[in-house]
Amino acid sequence: MRVSELRFEPADVAGVRFTISPVWETVSSLWVLDNPVRHAVHLSWIDRAGVALRRPEVAVRVQPLRELTRPRRWLPDFLTPAASRADVTLDEQLDQIAATPPDVVVRDLLSTTPSGPLSPFGQALLVDPRGLLSQLVDAVRIWHDEAIAPDWPRMRALLEADVAHRAAQLAEGGTGRLFDQLHPSLRWLGDRVVSDDPFERDFDLGGRGLALNPGVFTDRRVLWNLLEESPPAGTYPVRAVGTLWETSPTPPGDPLARVMGSGRAALLHLLDSPATTTDLAWRTGLSCGSVSQHLAALHAAGLVVRTRRGRHVFYRNTDAAMVLLRAAGGE
Repeated sequence: MRVSELRFEPADVAGVRFTISPVWETVSSLWVLDNPVRHAVHLSWIDRAGVALRRPEVAVRVQPLRELTRPRRWLPDFLTPAASRADVTLDEQLDQIAATPPDVVVRDLLSTTPSGPLSPFGQALLVDPRGLLSQLVDAVRIWHDEAIAPDWPRMRALLEADVAHRAAQLAEGGTGRLFDQLHPSLRWLGDRVVSDDPFERDFDLGGRGLALNPGVFTDRRVLWNLLEESPPAGTYPVRAVGTLWETSPTPPGDPLARVMGSGRAALLHLLDSPATTTDLAWRTGLSCGSVSQHLAALHAAGLVVRTRRGRHVFYRNTDAAMVLLRAAGGE
C-alpha cells in the first residue's frame, strides 16, 4: 500500500484549523458530472447541473474551468486556494485566484503535467497567464451561480455541521483523535499523519499549520494541496453526505410521528449529527419558523441540546432522544 506522510512541528499542531471553501465545491463538482455512477449519491444534483451545462451560453463560458478539471488530472493549486477562514466568501476566493502572480500560475500548471498533458486552455494560460486568468475566474463564477448557488445554503449547513463535529473532537481528544477519526485512510503517529495515498509524498508542514475542509463532492480519500510554495491544505469527505438531498426523513408509519407530530419526529431523525435551523429547514421542507418552534419544544422536553459556534447555533439529539428513536425503531 502506498502512503504519504505529513510531518508536524509543534506550531503545526497548534495551526490545524477548519475552513469551508465555496471555490473547492464549485471546482470539484465537475468531477462528479464526469462520473455520475461513482457519485450516485448526488444524482438529483447531477441531473439539474447537467441541464445547466448543456445550455450553450453556459457551456462556452465554463469551458476553461472544465479543461482544468478533467478526470484523473491534478488540479493546479492556485485554482483551489486554501480558505483563510471558515466564513470566507466566494468573491474573496475569486479575488485571491485573480491576484495569483503569473509565475505562480505557470509553476502550478507545470506541477500538474505528471498526471497528463495540459489541455488547450491550460497551454494558452501557460503562455499568457496575465491575459487569460480572468476567463478562468469568470468560468468559476458562472459555474457556481448555475450549479452550486441554488443548493449552497443546504451544502454549507452540512459542511458547518461537520466542522462543528470535528472541532468538538479536537477539543475533547486532541490532534491525535481528530486525525484518527477524520477518515479511515489516515493515522496519527505522534508527530506525523500517515495517509493512504497513491502519490507517496513526504511533506514537512514546516510550522505553517494545516487547513482542513470537508468536501461535499470529495469521496474515497483525503485530497492534499502540498507544495512547498503554497499553504498546506487537505479536503476530506464530509460526514452524512447521504442526507444532503433528503426531503422526507421520517420513515412511513413512524410511531414517533403519531406521538409528537411528523415535523418534530423528522427533526429527531436528522439530529444524530449537529445541524442548524437553516439546514433542517432545507432537509425537511419546513419553514425556518416552523423548525424553530419544533426545536424550542424539543429543547424544553430535554430531547435536543444547542451549542453556539461563532455566528451559528447547532442542535443535536440528547441521549434521551436516542433512546426514543431506538424504541420507536423496535430495537
